[in-house]
Amino acid sequence: MLQRANEYFSDGCDADAITWRLTARSAKVPAMTRIVIFYALALAGGALALQWLQYQFFARVFAVEIYVVLIALGSAGLGVWTGMRLAHRAPSSAFEKNTAALASLGVTQRELQVLELLAAGKANKEIAQVLGVSPNTIKSQVASLYQKLEVQRRTQAIQKARELALIP
Repeated sequence: MLQRANEYFSDGCDADAITWRLTARSAKVPAMTRIVIFYALALAGGALALQWLQYQFFARVFAVEIYVVLIALGSAGLGVWTGMRLAHRAPSSAFEKNTAALASLGVTQRELQVLELLAAGKANKEIAQVLGVSPNTIKSQVASLYQKLEVQRRTQAIQKARELALIP
């Protein structure tokens, strides 16, 4: 394009005429592109109209259900928001073991390690591998923990240990 402009300048044409000719040529949109754009806009408008009509149909046919769902969602959102506002907990400080409870229950350091691994979700065999002892030793230590904490199951032992601040 600059070569053309230089040629025009050398022929004695003024710069405004050259600029207008160059922009007029580049600004033209081919007829086919205009037709494609027109049909694309027409199809988009038709799709929008059909979606709106479908919404109007469903809004009339299922009006009660739509209102029930909207009220349920609003109530659920309000409940979650209220629960979060009321149950807002301050950030917990660093965990401190209840040494008095450990002493009164007679829980040994090894049993405390087993209890921490139980709380981490480890199986007896995995605990035995971590601590380097046999699975039978772990079974007897778990049974001793159940007796000292006065519980019947792992979940109860973990819950009670957390209540007594034996584990985090």
